[in-house]
Amino acid sequence: MTARALMIQGTGSDVGKSVIVAGLCRIAKRRNISVAPFKPQNMSNNAAACADGGEIGRAQALQAMAAGLPPQVDFNPVLLKPQTDKIAQVVVHGHARSALSAAKYMGSRDSLLPSVLESFDRLTTRYDLIVVEGAGSPAETNLRERDIANMGFARAAGVPVCLIGDIERGGVIASVVGTHVVIDPDDAAMIRGFAINKFRGDVSLFDDGVKTIERATGWRNYGVIPWLTATSQLPAEDAVNVTSMPASVGRPLRVAAPMLSRMANFDDADPLKMEPEVDFQFVPPGKALPTDVDLIILFGSKSTLGDLQFMREQGWDHDIIAHNRNNGRVLGICGGYQMLGKKITDIAGIDDTAGEAEGLGLLDVETVMSSTKSVRPVAGVCASTGAEVNGYEIHVGETTGADCARPLLEIAGHPEGARSADGRVEGTYVHGLLNSDAYRQRFLRRQGKGFHTAVNYSAAVERALDSLADGLEAALDIDLLLGSSRPIGWHPDDE
Repeated sequence: MTARALMIQGTGSDVGKSVIVAGLCRIAKRRNISVAPFKPQNMSNNAAACADGGEIGRAQALQAMAAGLPPQVDFNPVLLKPQTDKIAQVVVHGHARSALSAAKYMGSRDSLLPSVLESFDRLTTRYDLIVVEGAGSPAETNLRERDIANMGFARAAGVPVCLIGDIERGGVIASVVGTHVVIDPDDAAMIRGFAINKFRGDVSLFDDGVKTIERATGWRNYGVIPWLTATSQLPAEDAVNVTSMPASVGRPLRVAAPMLSRMANFDDADPLKMEPEVDFQFVPPGKALPTDVDLIILFGSKSTLGDLQFMREQGWDHDIIAHNRNNGRVLGICGGYQMLGKKITDIAGIDDTAGEAEGLGLLDVETVMSSTKSVRPVAGVCASTGAEVNGYEIHVGETTGADCARPLLEIAGHPEGARSADGRVEGTYVHGLLNSDAYRQRFLRRQGKGFHTAVNYSAAVERALDSLADGLEAALDIDLLLGSSRPIGWHPDDE
């Protein structure tokens, strides 16, 4: 069978492309179609480890889960991980290649198109359907030259496009029609149709809007998708999204996490947000950490020294130290673990900012950055309770010190992480630790609030993916949409 492909692009960022691709992958899987996700280029500090030691965007890992597949580097051949406002680490086929300024990357990104097509070609030999996710918007015509993420890829690989508009933002008619107006006619010819996302209320009220778009563009309508509550149960890809998540109130166990400027893999918090007895909140810059929380979590960072300085600029270092002195508990994951120690040394600037700095001193450990990056799935047990854990590591640096003699975990028979002498401060390099139900439940009980619920996190995510797929099937003409996929190498002139 010749592989077919369909690309989901959007009129802008955060219009729902990632979850729609995940939902389409789940729908295809339920129809016994061999399907895989693909995103040519992603920009995110939320990454997932693959079995071969590479890393991809977490959104593609979720899409792979929807398709019933383990994460693979070919699902996201180019991953950009921002280190500063102007510099990003470029990860190609799962491995860090260089750190480039935005200007240098934009001027040379077409050199990565062969790597993108190499991954895509491999997938087309293994799967019958590839659902591709674009990045940003094809209407960003200033970025069209050397593009590998939207129409540059679509035309190079011969993949038809469905354009998604977000009605919640307002002006959705203008955004869809405006895309048709500003893009190159040959790019516009790649778009087979459109769908409107995040509609609230009576969908029939937008019938005239659909007709207006159809008349102005000549594109077919695949449907109007209502606001689907299942999306709130799925990991958020971008840090900007977590600021809009309402804090739960009236729950006995209170947990807070500062939003670091280069916060990475903050989806480690997702299992806590599902727990009915946990009041979890991200604290944005400019606000003090609450004084009445039971637990503070420091998540990972793409620039540990940079975010340590950012933390001090917000005064959060004093908040965390005061919290600990008042018998509060602290958990540090990856970069957060490094910040909890006495000192971080990065003379070569491996993790972006060169130099060294004192940490918070809540753990008797020190970290030295090295050029070797650990990227791997891991499995083991909690050193104190024996509860099984599964997760992954993505980090540079080696952490040593007296508190490492009290490891948090045992991974493949080796000690991992550290605990303070009083047990109230813990650190680990293992992401996804709290996804493990038995470990999470014991961890939360140790916070001293009589915690006793038992959420099955993996099952909850699977249910959310099924609910997402159900919602898309009800809202879209799925047969027409999947039928608009074409064999690889398709061109509009073929029809």
